[in-house]
Amino acid sequence: MAKSSSAFTCTACGAAHKKWAGRCDACGEWNSIIEEAPLSQGPGRGLGAHKGRAVPLSNLSTTEPPPPRSRSGMEEFDRVLGGGLVPGSALLVGGDPGIGKSTLLLQHAAALSRTGRQAIYFSGEEASAQVRMRAMRLGLADAPMRLGAETNLRDILTTLEAERPDLAVIDSIQTLWSDTIEAAPGSVAQVRASAHELVTFAKRRGVAVILVGHVTKEGQIAGPRVVEHMVDCVLYFEGERGHQFRILRSVKNRFGPSGEIGVFEMTGSGLSEVANPSALFLSERGQPIAGSAVFAGIEGTRPVLTEVQALVAPSTLASPRRTVVGLDSGRVSTILAVLEARCGIPFAGLDVFLNVAGGMKVVEPAADLAIAGALLSAREDSALPPEAVLFGEISLSGALRPVGQAENRLKEAQKLGFTQAILPEAQKVEGQGGMAQRRIADLTGFVGEVFGAG
Repeated sequence: MAKSSSAFTCTACGAAHKKWAGRCDACGEWNSIIEEAPLSQGPGRGLGAHKGRAVPLSNLSTTEPPPPRSRSGMEEFDRVLGGGLVPGSALLVGGDPGIGKSTLLLQHAAALSRTGRQAIYFSGEEASAQVRMRAMRLGLADAPMRLGAETNLRDILTTLEAERPDLAVIDSIQTLWSDTIEAAPGSVAQVRASAHELVTFAKRRGVAVILVGHVTKEGQIAGPRVVEHMVDCVLYFEGERGHQFRILRSVKNRFGPSGEIGVFEMTGSGLSEVANPSALFLSERGQPIAGSAVFAGIEGTRPVLTEVQALVAPSTLASPRRTVVGLDSGRVSTILAVLEARCGIPFAGLDVFLNVAGGMKVVEPAADLAIAGALLSAREDSALPPEAVLFGEISLSGALRPVGQAENRLKEAQKLGFTQAILPEAQKVEGQGGMAQRRIADLTGFVGEVFGAG
């Protein structure tokens, strides 16, 4: 029989190594590689090996009813999940420290328990008294949910096996430890083993499990990436400390659309839902000023209008500053280069500051035209039409390319009182004739028509 060899894993990034080393080649961390016990060798070989059972197969035409949903009453949370919790599903929620993950899940568990379903909240970072104090501040003291403070995985699974709740919240997965793994809590081995046991329990007993995950300084969920593959849904709770808005975004969802968002507002009594985020993000718009453009975007299946703000000022530095908040800095640099190369509008010697109002993060290329409009408006000190929204992708040649879901973008803009849309010439729009449409072929035409310069 071949002798099994030990495995060496980096506790920082989860990379596997053939032998121990002082520094991980994948992430560059020092003293992060540990030795792990080898896995079992799998099914036996030879004439005496036992055969496995045959797996029942089906074809693609087999019809099955959609999975049942448990709605909690938090409409924004249920929207992100695709209509509510699915029994037996496993969810992973990540976010920056202090952003409100525990508050959000405590409110969700309390809301679900008030619908007649049983919810258990396990806290591994706080004592039960601390969680009760938070519940009292949030007005949740009368919710019929259960609470436990434990980090031992075996004890948690034994409790869940006896109680069989509808929802179990584990806060957080990095604090759990299994007595079968010789590693510290939070290590790659402990996080992987704990997640595997909890996901297996959720599938076997039909209990929805929500795991809270810490994030690294890069914003990724800490621990091995295999955890994100094991769970059914990965959610990120985003927001800026200086803003009261919080955004729950799904980046993976096996039971609904990914990329869906739910918007919350942090108040003194917890997180309150924002039913119409477009109106909220544009609520502080006053008289039209230079450097402001309204972008009609799509987040998941929801149209959201946001304000892109720009400031362009002379710079005394050898390398002018480029400060971008809420947008892709690489994308902004590309648009600046296209403006200079294709339109002859230089930004050399000018500091450029860009921001998305309300703490939103915009990543879709459809925001290119709104970014260019805000930059040109700030540089020329000329305000864009206050009743207009913009969307369109800018190519490296300076051409404006069409984007998807134009009808939903225009419908949301019209609902909020906008009467004009500036969009690419080739954009197809069906069934939305209530708004004036200014169609522009390229960025040069946009500069000439909107700002009256060639």
